[in-house]
Formats: sequence, C-alpha cells, structure tokens
Amino acid sequence: MTARLLWLDVARGLAVLAMFAYHFGWDLGHFGHIDPDIPYTQAYKAFGHAIAASFLFIAGVSLALAHGAVFGARAYWRRLALVLGAALLVSGATYVAFPASFVFFGILHCIAAASLLALPFLFWPWPAAFVAGFALIAASFFARASCFDAPVFWWTGLSTFEPLTNDYRPLAPWAGALLFGVGAGKLACLRLTAPMDLRAGAVTRGLAFLGRRSLALYLLHQPVFFAGFTAVAMLAAPTQASRFEEACRGQCVASGADARRCATACDCAAREAARQDALPDATTDEGRARLERIARACVIK
Repeated sequence: MTARLLWLDVARGLAVLAMFAYHFGWDLGHFGHIDPDIPYTQAYKAFGHAIAASFLFIAGVSLALAHGAVFGARAYWRRLALVLGAALLVSGATYVAFPASFVFFGILHCIAAASLLALPFLFWPWPAAFVAGFALIAASFFARASCFDAPVFWWTGLSTFEPLTNDYRPLAPWAGALLFGVGAGKLACLRLTAPMDLRAGAVTRGLAFLGRRSLALYLLHQPVFFAGFTAVAMLAAPTQASRFEEACRGQCVASGADARRCATACDCAAREAARQDALPDATTDEGRARLERIARACVIK
C-alpha cells in the first residue's frame, strides 16, 4: 500500500466512525432512549449530509486514483457490480424492516449511478469533472419541476418534494460530490510529485483498517446496532415490569385497599400491561389513571 492510499483509507475510516455515531444517535431516538425528534432536527440532518458528502467525495477520489494512468475496465466493472449488489441488498432489507420508507436510492445507489456518470470524466481533463459537479448541485436548486414528481424520476432529485425514505441521495445534488472527488483525484495525480509523509501509528492503522472495509461495515453496523438495542429492551423489560408492579402496589395500598388484594391485582395489571406492550408511567397523571383502569379491570376479573 502506498502512503497516498493509506491516507485515503484513513479519511474513509474517519467517515466510517462518523457514520457509526450518526446511526447510533438515530437508533437511540428510534428506540425511545432520547427524544425521537432529535434525529430529524436540521443540525442532525446536516451532520448526516456531511458524512454522505464525504463518502461520495472519497469514492470519486478513489475512482480517479485507481484509473489515473491506465483505465482498468475489469476492476471498474467489478467494483460497480459489488456496490450495486450491496445497494440492492440494502433496498431489500429496509423494505422488510420499513416497508413504508425503505431505501430505494440511498448512498450506495448514488455511488453506483454516479460512478457510471463519472466514467467519461476519468478520461477528460480535471476541470470537466468540477464543472459537471457544480451543474448537478445547481440543478437541485434551479431545475426542479413537477414533471419529475412521478416515482420513476425520484432518483434524479429534481422532484418538487422529498419522497418518504430512510436514506435519499439522488443524483442531483449528491453525484456532484463524487464528481468533485474525481476532479480532485485527477488534479492530485498531476500535482502530487512526492508521497505523503504519514506515519502509520496504531490509530492510523486502525482508521485505515476501517476504511478498507467500509462497504462491509456499512452493511453490517445497523443490523448489529438494532440487535443490540433489541437485546437491551428485552433485558430491561422485567425491570420495568417490577417497577410498574411496585408503583401499582404503593398506589393501591395508599388508597386504603388490602395489601394482599393489591398484590394480586397489581400482578395481574403488570401482566396485562406487558401483554399490551405498554407499561404506563406511574409518575404522571395519565399513567396513574391508566394504571388504575388496568388494575380495576383485574379486580373485576
């Protein structure tokens, strides 16, 4: 591995770490551990956009450096097929998990399509890639029209609204970031005459390791996160049920009812609430009222 490729892997590894942080925060909101609106704030969205732009830019740089001197058709088409296959896998998996908002044109789809779009720019002078990149970004602001609102055109990014999907990276403007990377990579090939002095310490090697496996990590990290959060929820459920039952007994006894009868009713209420998959919060008026309704129904039984 040359120093320049090591540098590129390190940059990609940093993007991978940022992606982990972004999706971990999104999952915290999805599973109710933080305010679920936080991942949808403008600041959080900007964080995600920056990560996506960095991946696309690095993909463009890699494309230009890999085919700077001689175009390797076999390597190019093999990489494209790999990315496209991974994109289809993401679409299938998200359709199963989130059928109403599955990923039909996310970042992997964009990398695959933009790589095809970038093919002629690998042979043209570097300014052409920058001009095309600016044109795509400008199109996302000035070329939107209702004729692109049909689902068959959503991949362009020129519709008058944003479709409902968990990851949307259409060609305009996102392919522009990849074309900027192609231009920067071709410019680097012309300007960079000496290898970069980058000491491969432990941190550098670790980041490069992540960078070299970015596609696999992209595919695997969310299933691992989801499995972890699900396991935590399953382990926490008995504790939540115990707290619910304890609060129920305290409220029941405080109302003057017999302690034994309260224990029976609250045990029934805890099981009923767990069956409904919604343990009420006894610290709120609404939660106490719901707890009382469940407990009263158990007593009637």
